[in-house]
Amino acid sequence: FQEKPLREIFEKLFSCYGPQHWWPGDTPFEVMIGAVLTQNTAWSNVERAIDNLKTADLLSPQRLLAITESELAGLIRPAGYFNVKARRLINLCLFLQESDGVVGLTGLPTEQLRPALLAVHGVGPETADDILLYAFDRPVFVIDAYTRRLFSRLGMIAGNEPYETLRQGFETQLGQDSNLFNEFHALIVRHAKLTCASRPRCNDCPLTAGCVFNRA
Repeated sequence: FQEKPLREIFEKLFSCYGPQHWWPGDTPFEVMIGAVLTQNTAWSNVERAIDNLKTADLLSPQRLLAITESELAGLIRPAGYFNVKARRLINLCLFLQESDGVVGLTGLPTEQLRPALLAVHGVGPETADDILLYAFDRPVFVIDAYTRRLFSRLGMIAGNEPYETLRQGFETQLGQDSNLFNEFHALIVRHAKLTCASRPRCNDCPLTAGCVFNRA
């Protein structure tokens, strides 16, 4: 990685798409719920599941823990894998309960909070980093399939590097800037969905000048 190309890519994407206002969520807990539910599904499905939880007035750890796992699974059915995700949400809520909630976790440095999140069964690196960046405003760069696709096509990575290698590479070059990380990741997702998709629309891409894939 080099800092200048990364920032140039950010500027081109920002000029193309503008601010993304991501992650949508009224509270840190809602963001955390969304981070779990969005695993292996489209965000539109997550919104439907969260709307169900809002309608049932269950968007708090205490209220979610007060219903049965099967009831929770039924409410989040639109997000897919609902039985697995219900168990993961319960695990997350138990973790929050044991940690004095979001307020209790806010006081932890990132070096302690990240391992604590990763210790929750069902929370992997990408989900943990979504939570850290978007719920707790920590300067942690999220690596997802869209990031791997885009930057491998640009010729900047192979695409199969370990998660931590890529995360640390982005963070080292861009510095500790949670606002930048927030916007950059959201722009990558937007670009990968609209333009640099599985079947890319290279003619519409603002990054074609430096793209190895487009020259192939």
